[in-house]
Amino acid sequence: MATSEIPSEEFILPKKKTILDGILRMLRKQPLGSAGFIVIIIMAFGALFADQVAPYDPEMENFEYMLSPPGTVDATTGQTFHFGTDSFGRDQLSRMIYGARTALLVGFTASFVGAFIGLVLGVGSAYFGGYVDLIFQRIMDIFMAFPLVIMALAIVSIFGTGLENVIIAITIPFIPRCARVVRSSALALRELPYIDAARSVGYSHSRIILRHMVPNVMAPFLIMLTAFVGQAILTEASLSYLGMGVQEPTAAWGLMLQGGAEEYAESAPWVPIWPGVAITLAVFGFNLFGDAVRDVMDPKLRSQT
Repeated sequence: MATSEIPSEEFILPKKKTILDGILRMLRKQPLGSAGFIVIIIMAFGALFADQVAPYDPEMENFEYMLSPPGTVDATTGQTFHFGTDSFGRDQLSRMIYGARTALLVGFTASFVGAFIGLVLGVGSAYFGGYVDLIFQRIMDIFMAFPLVIMALAIVSIFGTGLENVIIAITIPFIPRCARVVRSSALALRELPYIDAARSVGYSHSRIILRHMVPNVMAPFLIMLTAFVGQAILTEASLSYLGMGVQEPTAAWGLMLQGGAEEYAESAPWVPIWPGVAITLAVFGFNLFGDAVRDVMDPKLRSQT
């Protein structure tokens, strides 16, 4: 009995997608988000490998080369001050690289801690409802009545300056902002049948909140998280510029602005320009990446792309 030949095309397996295909797809669909992600990667690389990348010690003072313009060559080492030096003769490029480490440390720590606490509190408030939700929301209203920078300044004035206190001062205002957004999503989940089923089988409140509700509000949580990082970097720079944040000799972009924005704006413009550009690119990069995350995780926006 003759068997008919089956066309070989039917046995061709679909091409396996590689990481490169995913990157190209993201570049095509989210070009601005990809640009923001590249900025974040460059910042992270500089922060992680600052000891190897920076040409000078960021705290090393060289009074022979105070306020040297970009391109000045150090006669002792033969190295070039690519971004010039500040009023203490410290290399601007090295301080910018180490400043990225400070910015990302404050940004990621304050954002992750504040957003995670807000996630748990927001879901818990929506789950219990009643007087618990009412009292919790009134407390959140009190915190949210103050602008972020004003609240951070008040906290720093109580606890004092320094890197750790700056992180605490930025973390606390993030908690009610994340809790409010997450609560609005969790309220819709509270009445769903699977939550009632979990209650009926005797699951504890903590298990229902952490295992059944929290995973289903991760989309707004991640969107808030990416937005918080840029806000934290900008707030840290603002506090340091006002003298209420990171203190000398730690390298921080806000401190670099404080030391040159007013006094050397005309005589040595490279002193305030470079940290200002770094702050702008960092915040802009995280905002672009956050918008891309929102577009990817929002079903309505995803269906339009």
